[in-house]
Amino acid sequence: MTPGARSVVRTYLVLVSGNTLATSLIWGINTLFLLDAGLSNLEAFAANAFFTAGMVLFEIPTGVVADARGRRTSFLLGTVVLAASTFAYYLLWAAHGPFWLWALVSVVIGLGYTFFSGATEAWLVDALVDAGYTGTLEAVFGRAQVVSGVAMLVGAVGGGLLAQATSLGVPFVVRVSALLLMGLVAAARMHDRGFHPDRSVPPARAVRGILAASLRHGLGAAPVRWLMLAAPFASGVGIYAFYAMQPFLLDLYGDEGAYTVAGLAAAILAGAQTVGGLLAPRLRGLVRRRTSAVVLGVIGSAAALAALGFTSSFALALGLLVVWGLVEAAAMPVRRAYLNDLIPSDQRATVLSFDSLMANLGGIGIQPALGRVADLRGYGPSYVVGAAVQLLAVPFLLLSRRERHPADLAARRTAMEA
Repeated sequence: MTPGARSVVRTYLVLVSGNTLATSLIWGINTLFLLDAGLSNLEAFAANAFFTAGMVLFEIPTGVVADARGRRTSFLLGTVVLAASTFAYYLLWAAHGPFWLWALVSVVIGLGYTFFSGATEAWLVDALVDAGYTGTLEAVFGRAQVVSGVAMLVGAVGGGLLAQATSLGVPFVVRVSALLLMGLVAAARMHDRGFHPDRSVPPARAVRGILAASLRHGLGAAPVRWLMLAAPFASGVGIYAFYAMQPFLLDLYGDEGAYTVAGLAAAILAGAQTVGGLLAPRLRGLVRRRTSAVVLGVIGSAAALAALGFTSSFALALGLLVVWGLVEAAAMPVRRAYLNDLIPSDQRATVLSFDSLMANLGGIGIQPALGRVADLRGYGPSYVVGAAVQLLAVPFLLLSRRERHPADLAARRTAMEA
């Protein structure tokens, strides 16, 4: 690896780990936080659905910002918006605000995340090309998943312990400070390389041009289209499963005030994510095609969720949670590498944002629907239903595989060099 590429990877890992640490401070207690504010299960997961709706609404516009005005600009905007909306969440919790305000602020939080979703990954891939990197993307994404998992472990456990020692609101305030700190780091270290936005083009024309090209290289490209159409089913269920894990484990544990147990769920997933990141290159080596690894990941994830739905043992649930996290984490870097190899540089951030949009579309309907199942039948049955929904992603992944694009076999970049 060249010194320039090493510097790019190092900066990317710092940004990923720092942002994950900041945001994960509330991941282990978020659902409990919403319920403590007076929301029902339906309202809590509806608030999460509004967050997802915000991501859907703003994914493409913020992806265009990244492609038209620069990935660093997009990242910094995301830091400010997410910090401000997180503090608004804290104020709503303190005041037991009405649901419509929770919905509104959740949309703004979704906006904050969309500034990161395509920009950070697009910045990495283009900067690596500029620095002469010749390795595989799976290796970099796997390392990022490892450091992200460690950061998530520290953040989730720390957030749970902090909530246990103080209140459910304090981790949100700490998260605001951590996000602003990461903004300062990005301002100093994150500079666009290998990508030069044309700021001489009027914004409206730039938006139209980028959107048209992104649709051509996104939904207009068959292997990308099928990969994106699979995302709502796999990701929508995954979002619900993660947030429902907090009250589900507390039910099995028998103590609704044991916030450290809720943090333990996120911590276990963080550890699984770390190991899964290390396993990703090995998983890729076991199969000939990248799509095979992704399909196996979806099937394994659905099987683990279904098993969780039938268990009444706290210890067994923790074990199945580890399995679910490992399977999801090992397949994710392979999917990301496959997608990046399918799309060209100039539209990378927008197409990646569009992929995130498709994933979040599933969350809008699936989260409140499964939350309603949990209200009526319990968390276990909601996981069984979620497993069935997740399997609907498999036919679309097989259609992407049928296109036999070189990126499905690639050990190195293809479209990113075009």
